[in-house]
Amino acid sequence: MENLILAFNVVMPLFLTIAIGYGLKVLKFYDKPALDVMNKLCFKVFLPLMLFENVYKTDLAGVFNGKILVFSVISVFVMFVILMLLIPRVEKDNARRGVLIQAMFRSNFVLFGLPVVISLCGEEASGVTALMIAVVVPMYNALSVVALETFRGGKPSLKKIGRGVITNPLIIASALGILLFFTGVKLPYAVDKTIADLGKIATPLALVVLGGSFDFSKIRGYARQLLIGVGGKLVIGPALFLPIGVALGFRDVELTSLMIMFGAPTAVSSFTMAQQMDGDSELAGQLVVFSSAFSILTIFIWIFILKQLNLM
Repeated sequence: MENLILAFNVVMPLFLTIAIGYGLKVLKFYDKPALDVMNKLCFKVFLPLMLFENVYKTDLAGVFNGKILVFSVISVFVMFVILMLLIPRVEKDNARRGVLIQAMFRSNFVLFGLPVVISLCGEEASGVTALMIAVVVPMYNALSVVALETFRGGKPSLKKIGRGVITNPLIIASALGILLFFTGVKLPYAVDKTIADLGKIATPLALVVLGGSFDFSKIRGYARQLLIGVGGKLVIGPALFLPIGVALGFRDVELTSLMIMFGAPTAVSSFTMAQQMDGDSELAGQLVVFSSAFSILTIFIWIFILKQLNLM
């Protein structure tokens, strides 16, 4: 019962904040253009500041774990290769193939990872997750370009992939945090406090925006793809890779971070990338919506299972 209550207390704040975002949309507190502006603010300002703060304030030398970083990179790449081989066998439409692939390996790691890890393991443990984010997010960007470009009929451009990685605000924020930590540069108190305060806006605002983007009226015509994409993202991926992580000895904050890396919903930015690269953006949007909605239940279940097994 104790583990059930703990899992409930971790996911319920996420659920309620998303539900409030959806409720505010229903009550017409904001429209789509306003949501787009808030989403842009989250992705380009508040989330990078939150990530920078976590990296900058962490004892990177103390939390650095090459084993978890290597496993994260290899597992994401293996999942990508498996999907590139399997999805063309179950989906005939090229515009949907790339979208399904990126939806199933690219998770909303930044938005869900840090809040869940802090809730379960404490703020002092979040540095491990922040380092994993700094390593995995560039991979998400690069591999998404490869998948979408391949099924668009083009040849993935290294220049385009590189530009996408180095201009990503989350990557820039992580790199700056690492640079300042290792150079020993200390920010003035006023600047540090401002960054910390603005970073605290990131999670609640991003979850409100996520809830406001929910539109359950467009499921018709995508039921099969949604079942494959959401089931693969939230259930099959974690079920395949978490046991491997356990067998390799990962526990506590490391296993919690892996659980979110594999089990978090599809990244919101996957919708924008699908739009820009001629993918089925409607399907991409619905995959974000439905994976986010069902992830509250599946994350709850994964936390409960791992806690019951005394692995976290």
